[in-house]
Amino acid sequence: MASRDKETKGADRVLRISQLDALELNKALEQLVWSQFTQCFHGFKPGLLARFEPEVKAFLWLFLWRFTIYSKNATVGQSVLNIEYKNDFSPSLRYQPPSKNQKLWYAVCTIGGKWLEERCYDLFQNRHLASFRKAKQCVNFVVGLLKLGGLINFLLFLHKGKFATLTERLLGIRSVFCKPQNVREVGFEYMNRELLWHGFAEFLIFLLPLINVQKLKAKLSSWCVPLTGAPNGDSTLATSGKQCSLCGEWPTMPHTIGCEHIFCYYCIKSSCLFDVSFACPKCGTEVHSLQPLKSGIEMSEVNAI
Repeated sequence: MASRDKETKGADRVLRISQLDALELNKALEQLVWSQFTQCFHGFKPGLLARFEPEVKAFLWLFLWRFTIYSKNATVGQSVLNIEYKNDFSPSLRYQPPSKNQKLWYAVCTIGGKWLEERCYDLFQNRHLASFRKAKQCVNFVVGLLKLGGLINFLLFLHKGKFATLTERLLGIRSVFCKPQNVREVGFEYMNRELLWHGFAEFLIFLLPLINVQKLKAKLSSWCVPLTGAPNGDSTLATSGKQCSLCGEWPTMPHTIGCEHIFCYYCIKSSCLFDVSFACPKCGTEVHSLQPLKSGIEMSEVNAI
């Protein structure tokens, strides 16, 4: 059974997105390790690691390489995604791990290349002699060629799906699955139900702010509890004029909006300024005009009713 798994490892192609995700996870791990390492020297003299930063980084990456690629044939990001390296130069169809020389050259190309680039940049940064200037130009030319080769390799990777980096292509190591991938079964009935409820929830979120709940509530209450008698001018106004329909207190400078209810001037004015489509909270009548209470109605008579 184990031999069958080893034979099927090279048959299934690793998705391009999985290989790119593994590279991003490796970069995130390097940044995390470096940030944790620099925090150990937080209390020391500032700039203590600046002079030896390329060497310290190379030592840390070499330490990670020893316990990942050298011993497990996979980086940390690949291990998370069920991927490992395979010797693509091997004529056998069965799985063959990378050879020891391939692993060593991988460390030289990745770790040594980064160290050499950073150290040469620091070395040539403050040099102005002609000989150093020529050496700097040669180094920049070589780095430019490597960047161009990486770009061409990336385009080939997008086309064929093999060798995500130039180092993998030169060394002949490619990504394969550690274990055969299982077919994922998806319940479309559950997904359709979730999509339906999400769509309904978004529709309610869009619709509810457009409904004037206060006006609707006032309309329903006026239908359920009909008013006795017709709203007949001054007598009706006097009956409902004992309290403001908004604050519930004795109306100060009483005003009407066209219905039988009375409002304080400041209550109704502030409500109209705050909401242009303000309606009476008791009967739902919209504000057509703001009129003071007729002077013929004596508030003492209203209070006596």
